Amino acid sequence: MTSRRNFIFQSAALTLGSMILPSFIRASSIHEEVGLQLYTFRDAMIRDPKGTLSKIAELGFKQLESARSDKGLYYGLNPIEMRDTCKSLGLSIRSGHVRLDADWIQTMAQASEAGQEYVICSSMPTKGQHIDNYLRVAEAFNRAGEDCKKLGLKFGYHNHDYEFESDKGQVLYDILLENTDPNLVCMELDLGWVLIGGKNPIDYFKQYPGRFPLWHLKDMSLLTGRSTEYGKGDLNISEMLGKADLSGVKYIFMEQEEFTNNVFDSVRYNLNYLSKLSN
Repeated sequence: MTSRRNFIFQSAALTLGSMILPSFIRASSIHEEVGLQLYTFRDAMIRDPKGTLSKIAELGFKQLESARSDKGLYYGLNPIEMRDTCKSLGLSIRSGHVRLDADWIQTMAQASEAGQEYVICSSMPTKGQHIDNYLRVAEAFNRAGEDCKKLGLKFGYHNHDYEFESDKGQVLYDILLENTDPNLVCMELDLGWVLIGGKNPIDYFKQYPGRFPLWHLKDMSLLTGRSTEYGKGDLNISEMLGKADLSGVKYIFMEQEEFTNNVFDSVRYNLNYLSKLSN
């Protein structure tokens, strides 16, 4: 099986281009590009979604994950506008962050119209850091997974750090993993938040192999609890990538929430960092 040194950057000019996932992710070599979670560009997307998408495409990204905003799931665009704008720029909306709430049926319909493959619940739908709540949520996730499957969509959950708290000696995130149907509910593992939660993502890859088809590749500082550019925080990115096959990852989305200077400088820095891993 090939190593992380088989990262390939494709670019017609001397720009950063788009990063292709290394073939070690699966023996079948999916070769999907490393994508971008649009929350990284949240302010720019609110101001000018089409213009910002054009700039993102110029950076070389191909795969996107949207995030719910004050202007809706697609930053003021309707699902078809979002799909067609992305298509014209060579972009694909693979996934989107949503709420599991009273608008769930409409949410699924919009995701289907936008051409998404995944619908990801971005936070716990009900509050309560105890086992009973997490068991109820697991049941709700299974039902949501069934709903999505009927529409040709895949349902998943994105963690933060609080899911790694314990109740009665049990890690709450583990309650979700153990009580959801893998055929109906996948997990999008935010590697940075796992770190802040005091856990190692690789331990989860080993304990629950194949359960994590989506990643947020986010570096974070244990000192500040904030995200930062790749290599400046405490996430061992090369180690994570070296175990990607175990996780079952299909799409990796770059995400950063805080920036040293500005979002474009940070994203270019991150792309360059990943590029150097191939040398």
